[in-house]
Amino acid sequence: MDLGTLIGLIGAIAMIILAMIIGGSIIAFIDPVSILIVVVGTHFVVLMTFSLKDFMGAASAGMKVLNFQPLDNDELIAQIVELADMARKSGLLALEGATIEQDFLKKGIGLLVDGHDGDVVKTILEKDVRMSSERHKQAGSVFKSMADVAPAMGMIGTLIGLVAMLGNMDDPKSIGPAMAVALLTTLYGAIMANVVGIPISEKLGKRNAEETLSKTLMIDGLLGIQAGQNPRVIEQVLHGYLNEGKRPTAED
Repeated sequence: MDLGTLIGLIGAIAMIILAMIIGGSIIAFIDPVSILIVVVGTHFVVLMTFSLKDFMGAASAGMKVLNFQPLDNDELIAQIVELADMARKSGLLALEGATIEQDFLKKGIGLLVDGHDGDVVKTILEKDVRMSSERHKQAGSVFKSMADVAPAMGMIGTLIGLVAMLGNMDDPKSIGPAMAVALLTTLYGAIMANVVGIPISEKLGKRNAEETLSKTLMIDGLLGIQAGQNPRVIEQVLHGYLNEGKRPTAED
């Protein structure tokens, strides 16, 4: 569970609700017409831009933002070095019985055990990374589109409310509801864009970068194992993927 994302989402929503309560009654900020225009309308407009498959895939990716657990590159390096030691002592076939929990690394070890050369292993795994990255980018673009469309739908709702209000100036009772639509649609659009669309889009981009880095690290480690490099050399190469503050010093 990504606590930062969860705490941020809950905190932002809580602050908005608290401000509504302090400002009067929360019921005053709930309007079915505004919800239809902004929330439902935004989803339909975004669906026009993307395929149904991409739209549904983005919804699934958005949910995974909350439970995404980034890989620990330190642990990955330690495991790859251990596998390199095993392969150097007993051959690549010895890796077949190794316990590997990470699916991408397990796939790469399987390719090595099957006897594929380095170019084939690199091509297959890099294609996997590219396709995974494209899926993340596609999901991020759906939420980015939502962030762009929601304020625009809010403005459309505002115009609808103003037209309804100006067209019924002779009926004082109709002015209030029309003004509520005009203002609440703008509010809903801003909330959808800044509390949902933009943060999830940005977080998906960050997750994509983290995952791509970890998978690239694994590819370099696997190619080093396949080439029979010294495990210590592989370790030094992979340490280049760590932040400078986390890299072992010469004394270590």
